[in-house]
Amino acid sequence: MDLGLMMPLAERTAVLIVAALLFTRVRAFRSILNQQATWREKAVMVLIFSAISILGTYNGIWYQDAIANSRVIGTVVAGLLAGPWVGLLTGLVAGIHRYSLGGFTDLACAISTISEGLIAGLIYQFQRNRQQEIGWRTALCVGFFAEWMQMGIILLVARPYADALALVQFISIPMSVVNSLGIAILVIIIDLVKKEEDRIGALQAQRTMQVADKTLSYLREGLTFDSARKVAEEILRTTRVAAVAITDTKTVLAHVGAGSSHHVVGEGITTKATQAVLDTRELMIAKSRDEIGCKESNCPLRYAILVPLMRRREVAGVLKLYQDRSRKLSAVDLELVRGLGNLISTQLELAELEKQSRLLADAEIKALHAQINPHFLFNALNTIVSFIRFRPEQARELLIHLGEYFRRNLHDSGGYVSLAEELEHIEAYLAIERARFGEKLQVKYDIEAGVERFVVPGLILQPLVENAVKHGLLPKREGGTVAIRARRTDGRTLELTVADDGVGMDKDPFVPAQDRTEGKRRLSGIGLSNVKSRLQSVYGQPYGIVIESVPGEGTTCVITLPVGVNADAKSVHRG
Repeated sequence: MDLGLMMPLAERTAVLIVAALLFTRVRAFRSILNQQATWREKAVMVLIFSAISILGTYNGIWYQDAIANSRVIGTVVAGLLAGPWVGLLTGLVAGIHRYSLGGFTDLACAISTISEGLIAGLIYQFQRNRQQEIGWRTALCVGFFAEWMQMGIILLVARPYADALALVQFISIPMSVVNSLGIAILVIIIDLVKKEEDRIGALQAQRTMQVADKTLSYLREGLTFDSARKVAEEILRTTRVAAVAITDTKTVLAHVGAGSSHHVVGEGITTKATQAVLDTRELMIAKSRDEIGCKESNCPLRYAILVPLMRRREVAGVLKLYQDRSRKLSAVDLELVRGLGNLISTQLELAELEKQSRLLADAEIKALHAQINPHFLFNALNTIVSFIRFRPEQARELLIHLGEYFRRNLHDSGGYVSLAEELEHIEAYLAIERARFGEKLQVKYDIEAGVERFVVPGLILQPLVENAVKHGLLPKREGGTVAIRARRTDGRTLELTVADDGVGMDKDPFVPAQDRTEGKRRLSGIGLSNVKSRLQSVYGQPYGIVIESVPGEGTTCVITLPVGVNADAKSVHRG
């Protein structure tokens, strides 16, 4: 054992840690930290950690035709960070490289390098199955084990044995101490990177919801000069950007902040970047004035993030966040503009649907449609915002569900839809709630074949389902199940049931909303009273809604309708 080897080995390990710190700025690296990496990104991770391992080999200290090195840091951290496949492939690349350098320990070092990556990956898998993070203490122990395993493999494989034994006596303690500490330090750095990502996500979500809270009412009339100006001013106040601009497909609707002297409201679109986003419908980052494409030579704007605003899956305009030379756009700005783009797109979709709702002729349907719960909207947007960074595809699907939900809420159908359409509306609502509450919310469907084609009043089931979720299941700590059933009885009656195993209720379900008592479940006074009155006015006795509930056990709502109502409600069997 030579403790004099420890200091130069520690210096070389420090170089590897600095290199790894630089690699944490790579997007693929950050993606895999949040368990969202694709196979392509994992391949990038293999290349990154293979490079770190090979650097550790080249940066090692030669001794008796062998190398005292820090190669193990790259392979073990790869496995601990990304799992067995990344660890194994990293170890394979680094092991083959070490074998190519020769020496009496070449085969032993190659075998140990591959084994270290695989074992570290298996430990990652074990901890993940237990839903536990890899901490620095675990990393330290894995590092010690990996190095002593390497020493054992050298004694078993390398020949002559006397030289192998002398080598192990010389390098075992310095390498096991320094490299295991290096692995632990690198894991600590990665944990800090994770916290930084969480902080960016939280800050982005907070800012997005601040803007959402104040701009929701501005876009009710759609994308106009006035609404665009108010939204842009609010974004400028909330963020640290130099300028904010909003356009439709042809005209600059608002530009506040730097550059407003020549980015004139009401003029046609002049920047190449804006036109490119309108054409491609994809987010764009302009990193220079040339990429922005402004024709003004003295324009102070140097950087920009541009995101398309969508309405009915068609591009409706562009949101632009600019920076000047004083500071560059940050990762927070990038995520913020993504969230704001989706938020404004959703608000534009809602504005479009709200315009449609004004055309409805049925007064009762209008009253029910007007009861779009703002808390549901904000909760849905908050859920989607939190998914945008880590699960963008699911966030996109939820936005589609949200648009579908409001589109069906405001659908001009004369007040009647097929049961299949009503169930699709319910599913759009439940998709968002399942994303929010996960396993707390379970849904079961039992739909008799053929009944989907029957015509029912629009929004006849959705208020019942919403009530079951909000007031029946969510107050329970463990959540529960809502069951939706539809069947035909005695040939002339359609029976629709919404049942839950929630907290139940012990008083009249049709109390007004203002009479709710804390801790007691109440139905939506306007929404469900509307359902009840519509059923009574359209169908009369014996049809309608019956609600049975047992406190602590759940609630069952049963609607009975006559079979034979056409889309215009002109023909009704009254029994």
